Amino acid sequence: MLAGAALLAVVGTGGVAAQNYNLRPSFGTVNLRFNFAPDPFVVNVTAGGTIPAERIGGPGCVGSIAQPPDVRLNYQAGGGLPLYLAAQSRYDVTLVVNLPNGQWVCNDDLIGTNPGLIFPQPMSGQYDIWIGHYDRGRGVPTQLLISEVPPR
Repeated sequence: MLAGAALLAVVGTGGVAAQNYNLRPSFGTVNLRFNFAPDPFVVNVTAGGTIPAERIGGPGCVGSIAQPPDVRLNYQAGGGLPLYLAAQSRYDVTLVVNLPNGQWVCNDDLIGTNPGLIFPQPMSGQYDIWIGHYDRGRGVPTQLLISEVPPR
């Protein structure tokens, strides 16, 4: 049931975004090819910002995010493997992703208050990732998880 909600967010969000995915990511660029190790690949970030994610539009686009992406993922899909992006924090965080085709997708709560998106047939290309937080302007410690093993 949780995966279904995340899958709907992937299909259903279009929106017009104000975020600039051309800016240099605050916490780096990750280059991964299908069947990568370690899995999950973890990036420590500080979630949040001063820009309301609601400006992007679509279901699940909530919280406050930064102007530049937190992380850029260059991903080469293959092997029939899904792609799972999630954030894990002691705080209630959100996830905003600009996909390789320019579509925006968001999620608030996939597992508890931790957001996640599951792409059963992921695209190859650039994924720009923002992790939001509800306390506008206050950054909170968070981990971005990149995996090919989605939760069940």
